[in-house]
Amino acid sequence: MSPRIIFEKELESLKDKVTEMGQRAEISYDKLVYAVEKGDREALGLLLDNDRQMTDMQRGIEAKCLRLLTKQQPVAGDLRTVSAALKVVTDIERIGDHVTDLSELFLRFEKGYSFQKKAAVLLEMMEQTKEMLHMAVEAFVGEDVKQAQMAIDRDDVIDGYFNRIKDRIIEVIKTQDPDADKVVDFLMIAKYLEKIGDHAVNIGEWAIFQRTGDMRDVRLL
Repeated sequence: MSPRIIFEKELESLKDKVTEMGQRAEISYDKLVYAVEKGDREALGLLLDNDRQMTDMQRGIEAKCLRLLTKQQPVAGDLRTVSAALKVVTDIERIGDHVTDLSELFLRFEKGYSFQKKAAVLLEMMEQTKEMLHMAVEAFVGEDVKQAQMAIDRDDVIDGYFNRIKDRIIEVIKTQDPDADKVVDFLMIAKYLEKIGDHAVNIGEWAIFQRTGDMRDVRLL
């Protein structure tokens, strides 16, 4: 078997691993949204180990990328694919970290707390972030520049939700006597959701780079 054919097979294997990791991040986030909507504390508890699993996947992919870069001679298009994979797994791993962080924060709320009744805007933000993340991962996997740009454009929506929640918290602090710990937790949850949106933007940017070589301002988070 020629070196080029071997390289192409390894490159396809790399793409499959990145796809698997991206889908894993989506699934864990979907489980988070479901658990919060249903008040399922057991499901939230199962997500606390999510960051370790994502880190293991990241390290495996990084090692595979480095082997391809050091043992093969990739042409320009292949080099973009390997470079983008090497970078995008960092953003995917960070999303896994944030899912764990969010699970811990939601578990701090008392059993039976209804986010539908008391913080519906937070659930809306979670759903919007879920759609944005899905679009970004799909764009990277399919090397779809148009869909990647659509995911990037969603960032303004997520930022808008964060500002709404922040303004509401400020209003509550001014007019009521809220539980300080709960106020901080709400703000932290919104901030983690905003960060997931930022990482989705990065994934979209790497999707564009992978396809076109166009390197934009990727956020280092």
